Amino acid sequence: MIHIREAVGADAPAIREIFLACYGKDYPYPKYYDVQQLTRMLYSDDTLVLVAEDDSKVVGTASVILQTGAYADLVGEFGRLAVHPEARNRGAGKKLMDERLRRIRDQLHVGIMEARIVHPYTLKIAEAQGFAPVGFEPLKSTFTHRESHTLLVRHFGDGLHLRNNNPRIIPEIHPLAHLALENCGLKPDAIVDEDSAAYPPGQDYELQDLTTEGYAPLLRIERGRVRNREIFGPLRLHYGFFKLQARRSRYLLARESGRIAGAVGFTLDSLEKVVRVFELIAVHDPVIRFLLTELERLCREQWHICYVEVDVSAHAARMQRTLLELSFLPVAYVPAMVFHEVERLDVVRMVRLLAPLDLGTLMLSPAAEAVAEVVLKGFRTRSVLPRIAQAVGAVALFAGLNEEQVHRLASVCALRNFQPGAVIFSEGERDQEMFFLLRGEATIHMNGSAAEIGVVHAGECLGEMSLMTAAPHSATATARTAVEAAVLGHRELAELVRLRPDIGLLIYKNLAVGMGQKLRRSDLSLAGRSS
Repeated sequence: MIHIREAVGADAPAIREIFLACYGKDYPYPKYYDVQQLTRMLYSDDTLVLVAEDDSKVVGTASVILQTGAYADLVGEFGRLAVHPEARNRGAGKKLMDERLRRIRDQLHVGIMEARIVHPYTLKIAEAQGFAPVGFEPLKSTFTHRESHTLLVRHFGDGLHLRNNNPRIIPEIHPLAHLALENCGLKPDAIVDEDSAAYPPGQDYELQDLTTEGYAPLLRIERGRVRNREIFGPLRLHYGFFKLQARRSRYLLARESGRIAGAVGFTLDSLEKVVRVFELIAVHDPVIRFLLTELERLCREQWHICYVEVDVSAHAARMQRTLLELSFLPVAYVPAMVFHEVERLDVVRMVRLLAPLDLGTLMLSPAAEAVAEVVLKGFRTRSVLPRIAQAVGAVALFAGLNEEQVHRLASVCALRNFQPGAVIFSEGERDQEMFFLLRGEATIHMNGSAAEIGVVHAGECLGEMSLMTAAPHSATATARTAVEAAVLGHRELAELVRLRPDIGLLIYKNLAVGMGQKLRRSDLSLAGRSS
């Protein structure tokens, strides 16, 4: 009979054995293998630790970190739920989850959880308990190899009633925000901000680490620390210099003519090869981009980091755009995540991935898979965005678009591959997609004939008339060689045109010109035949 109770100090060795049995010696959080550290955690006021007993033997454990640092009061992180392999399929995991929810539901507004997806247990239990998938974190942790997580959230009490509605997000975040809000039972209300520019570059700064000498001057800068906060995290400068050091956090300072102009705070986990940005303080705009650029460079060139994470306000479109230009991509959207002044703000988690996107096998539920697909589309598109933009820019249908407009159009394209002999689309189909060939060749056939009437090469497009007019395809396209293509769908184009009528105006103008040219060629051909 499984019994759940709160852990005590004497349970530390048994908890250690459970983690060893579940994760071997490669678990990335060594405190779970240190009996002394485990014992301190069991007596901490900030952490609830439960154990599952079966005939007086501890067979499972689960925890909740009740105060996730400076994110806000009433935010809890649901820590790892682990059941000894010999005791699985007896209901211990579900009972642990039920009991920790019962004990903390009146103490939290927001509960967050990172579920491993190399097996289905944690994700399945979390969704059954009302946690909604809102993100996919690719290659975040290291076990025997780098693993991805699904990020889930559940709201309690007044958490959603205090939410600041109508956040302003850049277009690249919108699909993920829309899906995450729906998963949380909310009506998608994010406003797409096409106009906010990134923070300008700044060069004339000296970079150095924070010392006690710089702490007091930095504490006097209010922007980003007290007001106009755009980045949130589990620590804050006002914790005190020595407490920040004890938590292994660091700050990079930017000095201008000897005076401190700003700082970025982060934690660096050299074992996990992960950096988490938790604060950005600035006197003026240019120092913001300088600090983020320098931190990204150090992560890439000096510290050999694999994963850089930052939580940015969903109301801070300029910061979102700046991070995107520095190759950070959205991986999660958490409604009402942080408490700021008198309300709760949505947060966008953005990640700079510095490791190859080798995901392996993913054990995902349908809802988590939908979120993962939206996130991964951004990573796949980003890796080929320059090639897509080059292909798009060479198509007559998009003549006249400037560089920014071409990249905006390219950002809504998907990537698709076809093996030799594969049908790209068939005559008479209504798939309403256009294909830009990035690599390979495709042949065109009509009326079911095997005879080729044309060949399309890399840099050319297929299916533009069906995309624009919703008419069936007038021919069949088949991959002659291996083909890699950027794909633009009717829905994505319609949404882009709605948000960016300047792009739509040029596209439809070019379409009219192209159709006129085809009609003239057709008239000349008919006239030639009649004569």
